[in-house]
Amino acid sequence: MSCYGVNYDALHQIHIDCARRQRLTGKDVCVAILDTGIGPHMDFGWEKGRVRAFYDSVNGKKLPYDDNSHGSHIAGIIGSSGRNPKGEIIGVAPECSYVIVKVLDSRGNGKVAHVIEGLRWVRENRKKYRIQIVNISVGTPATKKEDESSELVKEVEKTWESGIVVIVAAGNNGPNRKSITVPGISRKVITVGASDDEYFARKQDGKIHYSGRGPTVACVKKPDIVAPGANIYSCTPFRTGYVTKSGTSMSTPIVTGAVALLLQKYPYLTNNEVKQWLWESTDDLGMPWEKQGYGQLNLRKLLQ
Repeated sequence: MSCYGVNYDALHQIHIDCARRQRLTGKDVCVAILDTGIGPHMDFGWEKGRVRAFYDSVNGKKLPYDDNSHGSHIAGIIGSSGRNPKGEIIGVAPECSYVIVKVLDSRGNGKVAHVIEGLRWVRENRKKYRIQIVNISVGTPATKKEDESSELVKEVEKTWESGIVVIVAAGNNGPNRKSITVPGISRKVITVGASDDEYFARKQDGKIHYSGRGPTVACVKKPDIVAPGANIYSCTPFRTGYVTKSGTSMSTPIVTGAVALLLQKYPYLTNNEVKQWLWESTDDLGMPWEKQGYGQLNLRKLLQ
């Protein structure tokens, strides 16, 4: 079993096994995660120095922490090493490195200014830590104030233009059209929706089909692709333990982990080439474009 969780089917297991046969683990690929932080879980490879750096734009603390759990869950999906006693919860890229940027508070909320500060820090330190991918499972509803001309969208696009692969959640405001959240509305970044959102009812309102749908207000086709997001089992912010969460926040790091494997195999790829490879290696689920984009991530196709 992998960190894909209870809806992780045999087909996806074949895909992961394919990566293992090629000895692809994300080694030497660095992923920056903008979220609630990271905890001292044994699966994050602290003793091996996998967490290269930590920056806190919320509280200004120097040492890594996660006072919510969302960020640790994301980190586990991307790169849990499976050091737990049963060795079951293994991330997509279990030997990748992390740069952790805390932009959300203990409630999982954040200010746009904190995200922007985090993005700027990533760009300033990109070469120092060899950051190749940024995972942003964070979003705010698109409004007249927060649209393609907003500062947040401009900052993620500057990050993309610096050469980093930026992967962003589509948000959980579906199923209506034009419900992709900011900064996922950016036409440059890779926006990820959930392929299985019919399996999860949010506690707040019992809503299903929550994955953000395109097009954007500016009629940009989104999302780019989809991945599983329902009942994903991953790390807590403690030394041991796992928890189940659902949403496009969970779909996004699955794609991030896959890109880490791709960049380990083909380190010369540009971010635009990575996006094109993702588009061309999906499975058509027969859903409308505004729901699935190009289709569901197929790791086996991506790594061929």
